[in-house]
Amino acid sequence: MSNQATKPTTDGLDRVRTAITAIPDFPLPGILFRDLFPVFRDPLALEALVSHLVTHLLSLPTKPDLIVGIDARGFLLGPILALRIGAGFAPVRKRGKLPGEVVSTTYEKEYGPDVVEFQKDAVKKGMNVVVVDDLIATGGSAKAAGDLVGQLGGKVLEYLFVIELEFLQGRKVLDAPVYSAIKY
Repeated sequence: MSNQATKPTTDGLDRVRTAITAIPDFPLPGILFRDLFPVFRDPLALEALVSHLVTHLLSLPTKPDLIVGIDARGFLLGPILALRIGAGFAPVRKRGKLPGEVVSTTYEKEYGPDVVEFQKDAVKKGMNVVVVDDLIATGGSAKAAGDLVGQLGGKVLEYLFVIELEFLQGRKVLDAPVYSAIKY
C-alpha cells in the first residue's frame, strides 16, 4: 500500500513555516522541538494552515465521516477541520482521561511506553476516518490511534499531520496514506 497522498498547492504555507519555531534540547537534550503554537497566535498563519488542510481533505476520493485527533495537539486542529468538512470529531486520549467504555492500546514513544484510549462508541463499523495530529516523528501514537479505529471497525483513510520529521521515517509504520503539510 502506498503511503503517499495527493498534495494541494502550498499557498500560504510559507507564513506557517515562518511561524513554527525550533526549540533545541526540548523536552530532552539533543531533541530539536518544532513548536506549532506560534501558528495559533497568528490568525493569518492559522487560516492559511486550516485552509490548506481543508483543501487537501476535500480532495480525498472518499469523504471522511470522522476526524480523530491525537492527544493533545490533534485536539486543536481536529475539531476545526471536522467542522469545515462536515465530519464528526473524536479524541484519542491518554489513559484515564475519557469517560465511559473505552478501548486501549500500548505503544512506544521516543521516551518510553504509553497507553492511549478511545471511547467505544466513537466509531461505528465501516466509518471512514482521518487521524490528525500536529507532528509525526516515529509514528507510534498515530499507529496506536489507527489501531484503535480498526478495533472498532472503522477504516483509516489517511493520517494527516502539519509537520513530518522525515528522518525518523514514522510514515513507514502506518498502514494508510500519510499527508504532511510541512517536512523537516
